[in-house]
Formats: sequence, structure tokens, C-alpha cells
Amino acid sequence: MERKQGIKPNDLYELKTVADPQLSPNGEELVYIETHIDKETDDYISNLFYMHLDEKKPLQWTFSQGKTSSPVWSPDGNQIAFVSSRDGQSQIYIISKHGGEARQVTFSKNGATNPVWSPCGKKLAFSTKIGQDETIHDRPDKEKKEKSMKPLIVDKMKYKSDSGGFLDVELITQIAVVDLEQNEVEQLTNKTYHCHLEAWSPDGKYISYIADVAEDTDFSFVNDVFLLELETKQSQNLTAGRGSFSQTSWSPNSRYLAYVGSEREYENATQAKLWLYDVEKETKVCLTEALDAPVGDFIVGDFLQGVVSPRVQWLNDSQSFYFQITDHGNTLIYFGNVSGEMYPALNDDEHVYGFSLNPRNDTALACISSPADPGDLYYVHLQTGKKERLTTVNKEFLATRELSCPEMMEFEGKDGWKVQGWIMKPVHFQEGKKYPTILEIHGGPHAMYGNTYFHEFQTLAEEGYVVIYVNPRGSHGYGQEFVNAVRGDYGGGDYEDLMAAIDFSLRSFEYIDQERLGVTGGSYGGFMTNWIVGHTDRFKAAVTQRSICNWISFYGVSDIGYYFTEWQILSDLEDIEKLWKHSPLKYVKHVKTPLLILHSEQDYRCPIEQGEQLFIALKKNGKETRFIRFPESNHELSRSGKTDFRIKRLEYIRDWFEKYLSPTKSPIQG
Repeated sequence: MERKQGIKPNDLYELKTVADPQLSPNGEELVYIETHIDKETDDYISNLFYMHLDEKKPLQWTFSQGKTSSPVWSPDGNQIAFVSSRDGQSQIYIISKHGGEARQVTFSKNGATNPVWSPCGKKLAFSTKIGQDETIHDRPDKEKKEKSMKPLIVDKMKYKSDSGGFLDVELITQIAVVDLEQNEVEQLTNKTYHCHLEAWSPDGKYISYIADVAEDTDFSFVNDVFLLELETKQSQNLTAGRGSFSQTSWSPNSRYLAYVGSEREYENATQAKLWLYDVEKETKVCLTEALDAPVGDFIVGDFLQGVVSPRVQWLNDSQSFYFQITDHGNTLIYFGNVSGEMYPALNDDEHVYGFSLNPRNDTALACISSPADPGDLYYVHLQTGKKERLTTVNKEFLATRELSCPEMMEFEGKDGWKVQGWIMKPVHFQEGKKYPTILEIHGGPHAMYGNTYFHEFQTLAEEGYVVIYVNPRGSHGYGQEFVNAVRGDYGGGDYEDLMAAIDFSLRSFEYIDQERLGVTGGSYGGFMTNWIVGHTDRFKAAVTQRSICNWISFYGVSDIGYYFTEWQILSDLEDIEKLWKHSPLKYVKHVKTPLLILHSEQDYRCPIEQGEQLFIALKKNGKETRFIRFPESNHELSRSGKTDFRIKRLEYIRDWFEKYLSPTKSPIQG
């Protein structure tokens, strides 16, 4: 019998993602988004799919060559509104469940997103950007005109973003509503600041939205929750500048508004909490104060597309609800109620990356991934934990592949803290042999490796590597003290946690070849890779990706540099010595490990000058290195960049480790 091969880099073209499930109001039907990559165009293609729970047969409803997103059922369950870029710009469409073509209902000049139905089903609220000299009635220019080159005039510190490039400060996000019967559009907000649409109250009285009203947004990191009273057009600020909040969700009786966020006691290391506003009593309370875990999904991966973070979802009693929690390598679904009762409802070793609740009977649709399963859609009973698989989008392909299943490990890090991690054996593992091993380090730093599919890990396991990945201090999922511990200590306790992972693994797993260790990571993981090779020579090869090497220059060139540096290093340009102390560039003379540098040309989060500095310093000091630059790519290259570049990136990593660790050439006998 011919043995199966493992996952190869170009298998990205074969794999599909299911995401953003939406259960119909009657609880009997569902829609979701399926995404694949077109081999010929190299584009990400996403479309709307439908299923009846009795028949369980997926039906494709849209056939666009663009991106489809944000499906939402009308209150009567007869129509679905969604966003499509089929004509080159995002606009909102409506399709009937009884058949027929989708109908475009917005024609906004700068596009429209985020459809929200009115309770009566006759109107749709949406988000759109409006310029200073534009109106809600302006339509897109049908003739595409080439933009003329002109100087960029910058007055604000927040003038660029990694995802959006250079920002058009004249465009302001506003909330509008379209009357579907009269085909008339009305602008609901006309502010000088961005208003981000959230949810329409079931009684029809209010629309919730998020905004930062500060005059100087360069130094403001507030997102307040507002209620817009539709009759008077007056807005009420519920959170009064106390923190950063979003994801509002109304109880069915419109009395309670749930929302997620924090008062930023530890800046961006603060765990997100669940809050509740009582409209009747005009009071608010934090419901998860005693729960030392962040609300939401903080698992990092490199495969899933189109994932949307689900809001709190209410049962019909207007007292109880379900929500996401990130905890110890898993993203779970929790039950809660307005009295503060909380407990896990779906609590397996897995990544629940989306769900849609049936408010009548505690059942839900759930998108679930695990290390050996890229993800599918399930029907789950939240009180019993019973699951029924509804989709098998990758079954045929995965039947031809062998995947490595990781083993969880826990060890003692610095100061006696418990650190969680996983170890993956090579595909086609043989007892008695020793294998080269790669330590993987996640970005963030406030993210979490967990029980989800990771394409890069599987490709390395196929090439004959052991893969180790852990959550050092600074990671989410292990309590507020743990996630905050990295701030002001980059390269300290986090470095010791990672070295403890290697020490523990060498003691525990005889198949690791201690003479053939490699290390890699991206963003914060790239910083740590740079730091590690400047402080130890135990690794024989390293790959640093989209990394930081110099906190002094990072302060001024990153889209988040001037505040992220202060939050994380607890220093600024008034203390150059501290910034330099935590900069891997300072220790470049100590590097003995061959280092491959991967960086994107349009990375505004960790700008490419960081890779340039590191490369030049290494070459100047006679170190073994190579610098690879990816054009027209940003910080998200490994997750959602050009597919051919994502594949080349994996091949560059594979070839660099092959050169110095030779996994497939001579696995040695133990």
C-alpha cells in the first residue's frame, strides 16, 4: 500500500474555508461563506452557500469571482442581505431564499458594508465612507480613471495602517439606511469622526454604534458605545471615554445591551471582558470580572479566511446568552446570564472560530477547526455537547494526505509559572530515529497558539521536522498576570520560557536531535527569533519573518510605533538606552546562527527597514544571512497575502532549514 504524503505548501490551492455561519429565524435553514483560491487568477474567491437542516445538502447561491461576506437573514427569514465586491467595489445585495438573482440595494460612491436589518424588515442600515464634499446620494464613477500621482500631505501621526495603506483622512465612516420599498437612502450620522455601525434594537428605537470622539485621535485609544435614538436622531454615550469597546448585542426584549472590551488598565495587554448595559435602569456592569480569561477568539493561524468574530448571542428569555472565551489553547463557547452565572458549554480541545445560536433551544451552528482538520461547520447542542457535522469541504482532498497530530505538553517556565505548548512528530515518524526540530514563536505578543490547523506546521512536519510551538508569557489564554508579564521585559522572562520549552522537550522526547535545532517566528515571533540568535548559539538555523530588530527606529516608522513601543517596552525616545537594550540589533555581533530574513515591501506594521538594518549589520559583521523581500505585500503575507508568495515563503523556509539541518537526507539512529 502506497503511503500518503503530508501537506505541501501549494496545497493552499486545494483547501477551502467555511466561515460566518448564520442560522435562519425559524432555526431550520442556514447560510455560510465558503472561500477557496483560484489557481488561474491567484485570487481569493468567496461565495454564499445555503443548507436546510433536514436535508443537509449544501447549495451554492452566488457564483461571483470576487469576495462575498457578511450574510444576514431578514427578520421574516425570506431574504439574505450580504456584501459583494463582484463589480470591483463592496456594495450590499439582497437575495431571496425562494430563488432568483441577487438585487443590488446600495450604490454608495465609496462602497457599502455591514448590513443590519431593521426589525420590520423594510430597511437596511449600513456603513459607508463619505468625503467632505460628497453626499450620501453620490454614486461611484462608472469610468475608472487612473489616479494622478500627487504629494501626500501629512498632519496626523495616524496617517497609515498596515491593512489600509496611506489613509484618506477626508473620508469619514458614517451610518446610513436604505428603505427597501421606496429605494430611498437616508444618512443617519453626520459626524466629524468615524461612526461604526453595530446593531439595531429589536423594538426599533435605537441603533448602537462605536466611535472615538476625541479631537486629537493621535493620542486617543478609546472606542465608546453609543445609542442613536432614531426618532430624535440624538446620540447617547454609554461608556464615556472609559476604554475600548465593540461587538454590541441586544437582548430580544431590548432591555439589555451586551458589549465586549476593557478599560485598558494594561493598555493592549488588557483582557477583553463582557459588559452589560441596562437600558431601563441606565446602569452598566462587567459580567466577567471574576473570569480570568479574555472574551473572544485569540488563537492565531495561517489558513482560515473570512472569519468573523461572533457577538454575544441571546436566548429568547432575554436573560441568558452564549459567547466566546479563549482559554489554555482553545476557543470555547461559554454560557452566561444577566445574574453573572458563567460556565463552558462547548469545551473540547478545538478552535470554535464562529457560531450562530438558535435562541429557542440552546443549539447552534459552529465552525470548528483542530490541528489535523482545517475546519468545517457543525450543528451543536450546547447543553449536551453533542455535535453533528454538516460540511466536509476538504474531505476528498484530505483523504489523500497524512497530517501530524500534536501532543500537548506543559512545563515550568521562569518563576515557576506553568507554560503550555505542543509538539508535532514528523509525518512518517519512525521509532528509534532522531529528527531535527523547529521552535515556532507566535506574534502579538498577546495572541495564543492553540488547537487549530496551521499550514506552516504541517508542511514542516511533512519535510521531516519535529515542530514545537508554545505560549510563553505575554500570550493570551492564561490569565491577566501572565499576558501582562512581557511588557517592559521583552527578551527576559519570555526568552527564558522559550528556552525552557527546548530544555523540557529534549528531556522528554528522545526523538529530538539536539544538534539540529531551528527557530522561526513572525512579528513579535520575529523579534524573539532575532533576540534568540543574539543570545545563544544552540540553534543551527533560524528564519526571522516581518520582524523588529531596532526599537529606536521602529518608534517612528511603524504605523503603531510611537504608542506600541511605550505600551510594550515601557519606554520612549526619552530613554534611548532602554530601547537599545531591548533591540536585537545591539547583539548582532554575537550571532553565530545562519539567519534568513523574510520581509514584505509594504509592511507598515514592522516596516522593511527593520529587515534592512538587520541584514546590513549581519553582513557587515561577516555573519551568514540572506534577505528576501516580497513586493506588493504587507504584514499579513503569511495569512492572506498573494498565494504564490505565501507558497514561496514556505518554500524559502523549508529550503533554509534543509540546507542547515538536512531532515530528509540522514535521520540518524538514536
